[in-house]
Amino acid sequence: MKVVAAMSGGVDSAVAAARAAEAGHEVTGIHLALSRNPKSYRTGARGCCTIEDANDARRAADVIGIPFYVWDLSDRFHTDVVEDFMDTYAAGQTPNPCLRCNERIKFAAVLDKALALGFDAVATGHYASVRTAAGGEIELHRAVDGAKDQSYVLGVLDEQQLRHSLFPLGDTPKPQVRAEAAARGLLVADKPDSHDICFVADGDNTGWLREKLGDRAPNQGGAIVDDATGAVLGEHTGTYGFTIGQRKGLRLGHPAPDGRPRYVLDIEPVSGTVTVGPRERLAVDRVEGDRVRWCGRPLEAGTVLAGDSVTVQLRAHGAEHRAVVHVGDDTLRVDLVEHAEGIAPGQAVVVYDGTRVVGSATITATRRVSA
Repeated sequence: MKVVAAMSGGVDSAVAAARAAEAGHEVTGIHLALSRNPKSYRTGARGCCTIEDANDARRAADVIGIPFYVWDLSDRFHTDVVEDFMDTYAAGQTPNPCLRCNERIKFAAVLDKALALGFDAVATGHYASVRTAAGGEIELHRAVDGAKDQSYVLGVLDEQQLRHSLFPLGDTPKPQVRAEAAARGLLVADKPDSHDICFVADGDNTGWLREKLGDRAPNQGGAIVDDATGAVLGEHTGTYGFTIGQRKGLRLGHPAPDGRPRYVLDIEPVSGTVTVGPRERLAVDRVEGDRVRWCGRPLEAGTVLAGDSVTVQLRAHGAEHRAVVHVGDDTLRVDLVEHAEGIAPGQAVVVYDGTRVVGSATITATRRVSA
């Protein structure tokens, strides 16, 4: 099988490419150039799209003994990921750019190009597993290493995309991957994992958004108000500086009467109002979402998923929550068995049946539990 191995420059993608080649596939390594101006993206080990990463990926491909190319997808990345990131914050929501990158870049643009060039599949270093069910359906499952599991950010992939995807690390704990990289002579064996958002050069999301959004109307300053009394507690310079559940950086001029910390409960981008209150007011028992993506056979409207094996994940590194899932027309309604806290519209709700990913949706609304 002819395989494109997406090599980010980190240890995971390098070992994934090596395993794909060792399995007998005809592997070509590719690195994605995602910045229109590479100097505008961070350098060092904090990102995943740096000049250093491209060099590390090339060296790893040389060690493995596979061809290596750089694919320029910077325009597509800017439109589908960076602009989406800004638009989502401008709407008072909290985006997940890594999920959007997987959906629109790594498993759409890259896969489409790979298939057009005659390749059969794309291999990545994501921690997840693709399995074939008894009936021939292709399923996405959680990785063996629960601490590194990335099935949440892959929950946007459909069955056709999964048929052309390889995740060679799904059955291996991360420490073993690093040990294997060292044994293979890959210099990235001890390279720190990437984190933060690759296109925010200094990690200051708020400052970056302030610069890029400028005076866009929905993000001009507004009031920070108390949920219980409606009293104005402070002012802010843009709703993009807040997310549901945030506690730090509120800079309130009036402490709570009971001395307890306040949290962001709601963001209204048109008026610029940010509502804060006690932690217990963060609890939600219902989540609604749209833009449903099924990781296998689509479920019909009216289907209800229930039972002890049915769970949802509401953050990239969040806990699983038992739930009853109601399927609508390109919508989901999720009734949580136990309350969850600090769930932000714009993020994804990913539905599981045991370890299998059923599908995902973008959160549009939540229902707070009465305090």
